[in-house]
Amino acid sequence: MPRWAVRISDFPRPDSLAARGALALATEYQSTALTAHAVRSWLWAEAFAVVEGRPDVDHELLYVAAILHDIGTVPEYDNHAISYEHAGGHVGVALTAGAGWSADRRGRVLDVIVRHNWPSVDPELDVEGHLLEIATGLDISGQRSDVLPEEFLREVLDAHPRGALAQEFGACVIDQAERKPTTAARRLVDGGVVRKLAENPLEKLR
Repeated sequence: MPRWAVRISDFPRPDSLAARGALALATEYQSTALTAHAVRSWLWAEAFAVVEGRPDVDHELLYVAAILHDIGTVPEYDNHAISYEHAGGHVGVALTAGAGWSADRRGRVLDVIVRHNWPSVDPELDVEGHLLEIATGLDISGQRSDVLPEEFLREVLDAHPRGALAQEFGACVIDQAERKPTTAARRLVDGGVVRKLAENPLEKLR
């Protein structure tokens, strides 16, 4: 697929029990802005897979992980002792257990969600984790905003607006960093995530 031809329609949402359940949980428990961020992250991840020439992607796994990757920040799933990405990963494990996934594949949901908050993920280690890490990096910090076609960026932003994401996620990650200073949230705050949210080039495209 040529880079310039990437469109939302190229990436049909997986129609499975786990995928439907993930979106239902996200929609019920998360704000509109946070759920739109999750959907955009999935679409960015799928587009990066095309641009980088990565055909061997578990699309259902990537979708479920993308949709649930921040659900550990909401009060109902927040965990006082562990990072929000670990908490969200365990929500994914529980959901996919109910969908009949094997123990190994359930563990992959946890891996991908946890690794999305790593500074970088080697695609040779975890291609879905790599794709979600760079996709969330784009949506939160504006990293690689010049890699995907601007037409696609605008199409996704029109379909799934950013809304108050910068304010909501900024406040959320500060809260996580203060309460759990040994987790990745502290590194994100110290790395200027609030400023990066405000200065994200995607904010100017909406």
